[in-house]
Parts: sequence; structure tokens; C-alpha cells
Amino acid sequence: MSDYIDPMREQFAAMMKMADDGPIHMLNLIRLNETAKYEDDRKTTGAEAYRTYGKESGPIFARVGGEIIWSGQPKLMLIGPEDVRWDIAFIAAYPSTAAFGEMIKDEAYQKVVHHRQAAVKDSRLIRMAPQKMGAEFGQ
Repeated sequence: MSDYIDPMREQFAAMMKMADDGPIHMLNLIRLNETAKYEDDRKTTGAEAYRTYGKESGPIFARVGGEIIWSGQPKLMLIGPEDVRWDIAFIAAYPSTAAFGEMIKDEAYQKVVHHRQAAVKDSRLIRMAPQKMGAEFGQ
């Protein structure tokens, strides 16, 4: 199994070319390293490195209009591979694709993203279009 930490250039470019017609939601599924993998060999946990990433990137996230609209703690893989687990799950909302791109390309963000890279063992980031909530599945 491959571990996914950062988007491939092609995937990022494809997303940035998508129609930018309003808010986007990004589903984040994160599996953390037990021990963070910093290039300078500092010793800390993946969870602590991810908290540092959140604290240092938070002001940039807020400045571009981002907000966490849902967060939950994964407990059990009911449908899916039993050996795949997620430590963190949340949905981040951005006012536009451009806002997400602005955050990723921000010089200050580039200086703190190494905390995320050190913390994360595997992840999924899925762009979604917000839809009206309904009482039934598949609406």
C-alpha cells in the first residue's frame, strides 16, 4: 500500500483548473506517524507535530476564509480494509478553489507545512462540492 502525504503536481493542477463557482469542502482523513519524521531528527510524536502544524497554519487558513465545518474521531472501520485506520477526520470549508490554492502557495504556509509532512503517515484529501442536506441517502 502506498502512503499519501502531499498531492501530486498533476492532481493539484487538475483541481485548480476546476470551475471555481463557490465554496468547496475538503474531506481530510489523516493517519499519523507514531514518531514524527522530521529531517532534522527532532523527537516528538506525530500527534504533537500535527498539533504544531494546526497551530501555525491556523492563522493562514482563517485569513483565506477557511473553517472546519465538521470533525470526528474515527473509532472503527465498519466497511473497508481492516488494516486501514484514520486518527483524524474533518471537513475543511474554503470560500473557493482559489482560496485553497492561496493558502497552499502562501510563503508562511510553506514554512510550516513540514510539520504536517513529519506528522502524517498516510492521508486522503477529497475535494467535494457542498450540497443541500436531506433526510434521505443519495440526495
